[in-house]
Formats: sequence, C-alpha cells, structure tokens
Amino acid sequence: MQTSSKYRAEFRCIAGCPERLPLERQVYRCPTCGDLLEVAHDMEALTQRSAADWKALFAKRAADFSYPNNSGVWRKRELVAPHIRDENIVSLSEGASPLQHVPRYGRQIGLENLWIKQCGLSHTGSFKDLGMTVLVSTVAQLVADGAKIPAIACASTGDTSAALSAYAAAAGLQAAVILPKGKITTAQLVQPLANGALVLAVDTDFDGCMELVAELADRDGVYLANSMNSLRLEGQKTVAIEIVEQLGWKVPDWIVIPGGNLGNVSALAAGFKMLTELGLIDKIPRVCVAQAHNANPLYRSFKNGFESFESIVAQDTAASAIRIGNPVSRDKAIAALKRHNGVVAEASEQELADASGRADRAGLFTCPHTGVALAAAEKLAATGQIGPDEQVVVISTANGLKFGEFKTQYHESTLAEVAKPQWANVPIELPREYSKVRETVIRFLDAGD
Repeated sequence: MQTSSKYRAEFRCIAGCPERLPLERQVYRCPTCGDLLEVAHDMEALTQRSAADWKALFAKRAADFSYPNNSGVWRKRELVAPHIRDENIVSLSEGASPLQHVPRYGRQIGLENLWIKQCGLSHTGSFKDLGMTVLVSTVAQLVADGAKIPAIACASTGDTSAALSAYAAAAGLQAAVILPKGKITTAQLVQPLANGALVLAVDTDFDGCMELVAELADRDGVYLANSMNSLRLEGQKTVAIEIVEQLGWKVPDWIVIPGGNLGNVSALAAGFKMLTELGLIDKIPRVCVAQAHNANPLYRSFKNGFESFESIVAQDTAASAIRIGNPVSRDKAIAALKRHNGVVAEASEQELADASGRADRAGLFTCPHTGVALAAAEKLAATGQIGPDEQVVVISTANGLKFGEFKTQYHESTLAEVAKPQWANVPIELPREYSKVRETVIRFLDAGD
C-alpha cells in the first residue's frame, strides 16, 4: 500500500490571513482573526498527475477490496488527508455509497432524471462517517506521535455522536458527546452508548451543546470533532467526487443538500472545486440547500440576498439533525452557494413529511432530513427553477431506519404540524376468516384500478 507522503496540505484562514498551520495542530479557528479554517492542498503537486491517471487510479482502487481501499474516502486519500500515515488510518469501510436512480418518484414530481446519493448506507447510518474517519485518524496519529489528548468530543443532534463514538471505539480512543436532552431518536442515542462513549444529555438545544463543547476544547484540551474542524469536511467532500465518478465523470445539473450546521454544502463545493482544478470536470452544478421552516436561518439570509445573517432559536422539527439556529459553517456555505449559483429553499413539517412519504411509496425509506431536500426539489420543479430534463442529485444524509418514530407517527397521523398525511398507510386488523381477508384484498385491488 502506497503512502501519500509526497503530497501536502495545511490549514488556512478562510478570510485570507497569512497563517499556514499544520494539520496536526489542535486548532479550529484562525489565531489572527478568529474565522474558520479550511484545508488547502498543494495543487501544484496534485496536478502533476494527469486527469486520466487520477481516473485510472481511482478505478483500480475501487476494484481492490483490501483495506483501506474498501473505503470510498481512503481511495481518494491523496486528495483528502495526505498527512495520515497508512498505519494510522481508522476506517470502517465508509463511503462508496450507491447513487440510486429513482425514475418512478422522479416522474411523479416532474423530474425525469432524479438520483439519490445514499450516504446513509454507511457504517453508522449517516454521511458523518466520511468526515469522522479523517478526523479520528488524525487524532490516532497524534496520539501515536506522543500527543496527550484526553478525549475527542462533539456536540450533536444524533448522527455526529454515532459516528464519533464508533470511530473512537475502533481506534481505542475516548469519546465524549453532548446531546440536547430529549431531542434525538432512540436509535441515535443508543449508538454512542453502545460504543462506550461518555454521553451527556443536556437541557439545551444543539447551539447550547456546541458552546459547551467549544469551551471544553479551549480550556481542557479535548479534541473538537464538530464540522468547524475542517478535517471533517475533507472526508465529506468525497461525496462530490463519488457522484461525478458514478455518473461516468459527468456533472449533474443540480445538487440538493439538507442544511443544518452547513458543513456539508461547503464540503461538496470543495470537492467540485478540486475536481475542476485537477481537470477531471469542466463545469460545476448548481446547488440548493434545503432547510426546515422551523430551523431556517440560511433561508432567511438568502431571501435578503445574503446581505445579513441572523441566528435564530430553532424550533421543533421532525428533521432533528438540522434543527440548528446558529450554524457554524454559514460563511463557508454562503461562499459556496455564490460560487455555484445556488439557492436556498425551505420545507414545512407537512411538506417534508409528505415528500418523504411519497418517496417511500416509490421504494425508498427516507430520513426526515432527506424529506426536507426532496420537498425542496419538488418545489423547484413545480416553479420551473429546475427543468424537467435536468439531472438532479439529492443527498440523502442518513438511513431512514434510524428514524422509526418519524415513520410510525407519520402513518399514525400523530406527527406535529402534519394535519393530514397524504401517504399514510396503516395495517387493517382482521379475524382469521378467509372470506374477510379475500374481501379486503379484492376491495384493495379494485380501488387500485
């Protein structure tokens, strides 16, 4: 297995401050101005390899099921984390997720060329695995080199805590997660508990949890695992690379992304930017960030042309993972949207639930956050902003099986702010009598005609 040692990357300030900081340094904001950092790669070195050679290398690794090439992230390791030595990679076979064509659902909403990137088909059931493998590998290498790091910590609305706890457990590192009490699903809570993480359920929202974790990192030296740590975004940008690769190195017209803390939109934008610089693509897609109406600070900013951005107190939403009123990565996301001629859409609880329900009737089983993105795609198609023949990829961020309560409550008509679920379906209870069963089946089939 070859290392990536001839390539280099470093932290740089997104505001343009002159600092060049090593990726091994425990730093999350620019020491000069306090703005966020981003990972900058040595593109001069990367472009020494031709576009054809990069494609051939990625194809060769995709056919190699040995560790770590069975990971969609580490197949692209030169473009992601060249600072990690091979022996310190902590991987759980993340990424390489299916890009699924959904023509039946697409036709129903007026999009003939609709695809779903199934990022929830990963080890812990969400796209957060893609970033966590890079972050935890970095910490594992720091510890191997003698650094004293007491724990890796995150604030979470569920999926981040699951990913962190799994990867930390695989590496033999301690994880600590701070969750908003009573605001995540049972499945999401059980995951970090099962992996042995320290789990704190705090009586606050995500933004309050984020403040506590940031203070722990600042005062006590825990390693911060939230998306303000731009190492996370390096893994997540491989979603963009995989999409283009799976489409035969062609770029879709639109990408629709659920938006909460807004790290994913800047991650995918970084992926498309790198592909362009390497000569692997010659255009970039338009981007739509989709937010729940009850947690929509980016949508509000978009409506005023991004002239200002005001944080809000996010309200209850079934899309709990994106219930964030003060997103850390907002500046990166706005810059990405401007670069991609992007838009922001919102979805009510009724709209996101019904979009998820309609998609499920076409064979999917979508999480509520994907429901937000699907509702946004439906709206853009209905208004003509997305043309019927344009190719659209919706990012499905998590596995629907982690949100059984959402699904059950939808079909039982008990979801908050969802007055009449359009696609609700409930079991019909019958006695053990053939005539009753037959009568019900025939009536059902006749109704379908």
